[in-house]
Amino acid sequence: MQLMLDRFYAFLEGPLFKKSRVVLLLLLVPLLASFWFPLWRITMTAPQYPTGLTLDIYSYKVEGGHEGKDVAEINILNHYIGMAHIDRQSLSDLDWMPFALGVLFLLALRTAAIGNVRALVDLSVLTSYVLGFALFRYVYKMYTIGHDLSPDAPMKVAPFMPVIIGKKQMANFDTEAWPQAGAVLIGVFALGVVGTLLWHLVAGRRQATRAARPTGPAPSGAQPAH
Repeated sequence: MQLMLDRFYAFLEGPLFKKSRVVLLLLLVPLLASFWFPLWRITMTAPQYPTGLTLDIYSYKVEGGHEGKDVAEINILNHYIGMAHIDRQSLSDLDWMPFALGVLFLLALRTAAIGNVRALVDLSVLTSYVLGFALFRYVYKMYTIGHDLSPDAPMKVAPFMPVIIGKKQMANFDTEAWPQAGAVLIGVFALGVVGTLLWHLVAGRRQATRAARPTGPAPSGAQPAH
């Protein structure tokens, strides 16, 4: 058991394969590009809004469709049912996202340049945590918005869970929410990092197995030493 642990720790301190470093450098491109695209889009359509109202959520801002006018229109509708005003301040949970993605970018760059297997493990764990926490906070925030309704609202509605992904009927509105290019690009980065780690583990194990094999058969006339 101790021998296995020693080998595992030695593997963690080992250098990354050149291919792993190249892949990590390439994965920086989609992570950086995600800042220019929305992560999520919410669309609302109704007879009085045939072209729909859209709300794009970026990692650092909230932007409405029709040159930003949809945000004001959505907030007017929300006021009637007692929902909180939607703007960048109300979605302050996004404040940490650019910082977290920046940290992942720098860690990935460092791992690709001078990191070892341990650094790749740390990057994979941190990436999984950041994305998991971001999704949890988004779902929780949407739940809060749909349940913390003002008792003084002109129109009384029961607390509800806004759509997270997919389609949902709310009063006379058809609402949709889908991940956008920003979320896809971040997902490519995350899957690429974890995939690189898994590939490195498998390749490292195969390399260690080949190194442990005998180099060749013993000479036929060789006699055991006394």
